[in-house]
Amino acid sequence: MVEVKKERRPRRSYTEEFKAGAVRLVLEEGKTVSQVARDLDLTLSALRTWVEQARADSGKGKPGALTSAERQELTKLRKQVRELEMERTLLKKLGGLHREGERVKFEFIRAQQAHFSISLLCRLLGVSRSGFYAWRSRPPSSRKRVDERLKVLVRGAHTLGRRAYGSPRIHRALRNQGVHVSRKRVIRLMQEERLVGRARRRYRCTAEGAPGQPVAANLLERPFTAQRPNQRWVGDTTELTTPDGKLSLAAIIDLYSRFVVGWALSAMNTRHLVLQALDMALRRRCPPEGLLHHSDQGSTYASEDSQRVLARHGIRRSMSRRGNCYDNAAMESRFSTLKNELGEFFESASSARVKLFDSIEVFYNQQRMHSAIGYAAPAEFERAAA
Repeated sequence: MVEVKKERRPRRSYTEEFKAGAVRLVLEEGKTVSQVARDLDLTLSALRTWVEQARADSGKGKPGALTSAERQELTKLRKQVRELEMERTLLKKLGGLHREGERVKFEFIRAQQAHFSISLLCRLLGVSRSGFYAWRSRPPSSRKRVDERLKVLVRGAHTLGRRAYGSPRIHRALRNQGVHVSRKRVIRLMQEERLVGRARRRYRCTAEGAPGQPVAANLLERPFTAQRPNQRWVGDTTELTTPDGKLSLAAIIDLYSRFVVGWALSAMNTRHLVLQALDMALRRRCPPEGLLHHSDQGSTYASEDSQRVLARHGIRRSMSRRGNCYDNAAMESRFSTLKNELGEFFESASSARVKLFDSIEVFYNQQRMHSAIGYAAPAEFERAAA
């Protein structure tokens, strides 16, 4: 019997920007190390090392830990904040339910009891708990019972989709759970629950070419697909807004799985920005020679530094035709989705960095269903095909 040697996986490395983003999810967003490691497909030991190093650098390690009384007070305050946030979130959902009859209010309470306490729901709607329990004890019809169960599942899928999913993705999410339901019924239930997806805005072409810079041929020619990972990458930049000015975001997507392999954020849209995104992608994926990198004709991608880095790694260049956004539609679509789901105005540059890290690395790469790959998440699609 011939023993087949398994090809050793190249050791992955990460940029300091990526490490800092992962550490912020633990220290600032309150997530556990195991949760962040699972979301980002990291090892626990590596993430713990990054967190401990960050705590040591900031002087907030174990020697300065809180006392027991301080921890109890902090826990109490956090609980109060969570309750206030829950109440504020619920008040936004109530809409005009205060003017409706008890039956409509009770139906809303039953649909929301998986997410909020019944006491809170009854108090905000001005009904009694005993009245709700008496109404709930009445036997509903079989179809009504199925509808109520489906409403909970629909709202759960909508929440997991960060309130951006419309009926196609929610319908697919229910099918993935083994729930057989028509899309028309999903649409009706979403309307009853007042759930809507985020619609894309109309595209506006703002990019301009770089006159005088060397331009590569369009080798991609619009088939935004690939037969294997690290065969075709597409990259582009976009602008975000803060009170202090504009921020530029550069990103690179693998067309095989739509995985965002590299990205970078900066106050200026220069060649250094796209090179930072490319450096993250190269460290994370370790692509073989022959990879195709497609972009527009902007000066950041046509610069000598960009050409030199691509050539050094054996990467072929490809560029869209001047002013033709359809030649890089996959990247334009990704930025459009990002802005619709996350917004393009942020309180500060640091807030933008934290939210983008969570949106790209945690939600989009690891969780969000993508229609181009059979409504699977990019990371899930790659693991299934491995």
